[in-house]
Amino acid sequence: MAEVANDSANPDINLLRGINNLAKQAPRGVDRVVEFLGEYGLIALTALLAGWCWWRVARRARRAEAPAAVAGVLWAGVAAGIAVLLDFPIRALVQRPRPAAEYDGIDVLIHGTHGSSFASAHTALVSAVAVGLFMVSRAYGSVAIALAVAEGFCRVYLGVQYPTDVIGGFALGAATALLLAPLGLALLTALTRRLAGTRAAFLVRTTPAPEGHSAPPRPRADDTGLAA
Repeated sequence: MAEVANDSANPDINLLRGINNLAKQAPRGVDRVVEFLGEYGLIALTALLAGWCWWRVARRARRAEAPAAVAGVLWAGVAAGIAVLLDFPIRALVQRPRPAAEYDGIDVLIHGTHGSSFASAHTALVSAVAVGLFMVSRAYGSVAIALAVAEGFCRVYLGVQYPTDVIGGFALGAATALLLAPLGLALLTALTRRLAGTRAAFLVRTTPAPEGHSAPPRPRADDTGLAA
């Protein structure tokens, strides 16, 4: 049974209560929207953003750079999967109870969420994609980072995780995407270079423009880190 704890000196609990109290004051419709976004919506939006980055930026990079750019987008998705897998042993090791199991007065909007609270797998997933996309395009990556922040906020708002769980998820996702990038990008770039020489080349780069037609515009230097 949850205990009433003196948490006035604990910034983690204070922030949890401050954000979660918004759920108590908001209309039920707002809670339903945040519930959808926190569980599925923001993850779906992140996946759509990655797909759009592949279509509009990576494939349109200069011919020599397109395989590496597409590999970067692929790595964002692979890194997210690895981060979620790494979260399982971390949860088993930390075994942190959910907020409502430790403190009274937490409004839990998603029931049926059990197991260890640290770290946030949802935030780790979106964070890994965000960092991966940022290595391809600063513009798309910045939007994805905003989605990761929103995901973390939603998890606390819903009463299922502490702010430090969310921070741990950010760290896990970002570390996975950055530290494993050299190996992951090397393998995926080799794959995309091979694809570029096959009939599936359209997955890696835009079809060269016919003679007399203008080529698709290159990404601007301030939009993608892969542009010259």
